[in-house]
Amino acid sequence: MLDRYECYELCVQSARHVDAFLRGVHGGRPVVLREDFCGTGAVARRWCREPGSRAVCVDLDPDALARLRRDGAGVLDRIDARREDAITAPVRKDDACDAIFVGNFSIGYIRERAALIEYLRRSHERLAMGGAGFGGGVFACDTYGGAGAFRLGGFTRRHPGRGREVIDYTWVHEEADPREASVVNSISFRVLIDGEVVQELPRAFEYRWRLWSIAELREAMLEAGFASVEVYKDINVAPGHAPRPVGAAAELGEDWIVMVVAREGIRGS
Repeated sequence: MLDRYECYELCVQSARHVDAFLRGVHGGRPVVLREDFCGTGAVARRWCREPGSRAVCVDLDPDALARLRRDGAGVLDRIDARREDAITAPVRKDDACDAIFVGNFSIGYIRERAALIEYLRRSHERLAMGGAGFGGGVFACDTYGGAGAFRLGGFTRRHPGRGREVIDYTWVHEEADPREASVVNSISFRVLIDGEVVQELPRAFEYRWRLWSIAELREAMLEAGFASVEVYKDINVAPGHAPRPVGAAAELGEDWIVMVVAREGIRGS
């Protein structure tokens, strides 16, 4: 039987694409990745397949971190898994990194602007401590928006499992308050084998987020000390290739999911 973490990695995440994107957008030879709000650390585990790469994984969920350790065979010696609050974790002398990734819309766990800026300042400090790569460190987080961002409703999509299974993945916007830019979303799974339902995982994950706009994130990143900010809609890039940032608003369309990337310094400096 699949559990909610396996279903999540199969239906929601694409660690290999994120790994290639982060390396491509960095533009140098990044070595250390910090994955905040890491969950099972799928991206960090993929990152550490590259020879010499290391990762720091931060999350409050002990079950998710236990799964990281269970599924991290072969790379665990290069992953520093920490159970702590990514939002308030102080900067430590061993925090130097080349890239910081906040995926799965987790930047929305930070609900107040002052807390967001303080978190970004600490992230900038961690990147500035780095040096294993070149071209300046990068901070990347994803967010969504557009005409339907606060519209209630959802969708179901079907994904292949690890073997004979197929998984119905359902995403629902349950509550939304545009006055406070707050949303409540949930993810459910249904597992089928040969057309027969063998497992139901209703509301396997529930999220209560502040939905930050691109403009709000850019302003906060620059205020926190980052040198520049870029927006990317397409993160599916071939290894070794640089992704292309959004050049015009029309590229986003009516509804969008984007990666917002802040650079610690000027590339090549």
